[in-house]
Amino acid sequence: MTAQQSGIQDIQRAASAALREHWVLFLVEGVVLLVLGATAVVLPPIATLAVTILFGWLFLVSGIVGLITTFWMRHAPGFWWSLISAVLALVVGGLLLASPLVGAFSLTLLLIAFFIVEGAASIMFAFDHRRELSGQWGWMLASGIIDLALALMIFAGLPSTAAWALGLLVGINMIFGGAALIAMSLHARKTS
Repeated sequence: MTAQQSGIQDIQRAASAALREHWVLFLVEGVVLLVLGATAVVLPPIATLAVTILFGWLFLVSGIVGLITTFWMRHAPGFWWSLISAVLALVVGGLLLASPLVGAFSLTLLLIAFFIVEGAASIMFAFDHRRELSGQWGWMLASGIIDLALALMIFAGLPSTAAWALGLLVGINMIFGGAALIAMSLHARKTS
């Protein structure tokens, strides 16, 4: 066994021990994510608004920090690019916070673009695996087709889909993440 393999096994053992020791915290986090996700699925317009406002604050804070650090290091190379980046973050954050409904529409357009690119890439990836005769390429193909179908459905329903699409997808993601944490923590509890 090489030193690298031994190091990886040590890290895996440490992670497993930490999981067994703190399984209750993971269980609580999973339940909270599950409840928040279910709430987002039941009330997607509110979740969409919350996600848009969260992004607005993230951009605004990153713009403020960017401005401070840019002026603090004003003699460093790339000053103007850093300044442009910080101002852009401030403007985007301000716009998202000033008009979250318009921001939700813009974020929905980005989501559509993401699904199109992700779907096309997944389909190409699946075809590459098919040519190499690797198994289970059909799952990747199906994933790509679903991504493209989601993009088409969201786009076809614009502008009304902008009110619920982000919230619904974030909610579904939180439900799966919460369920995974719950399953992982209960398994860790059994093994401890």
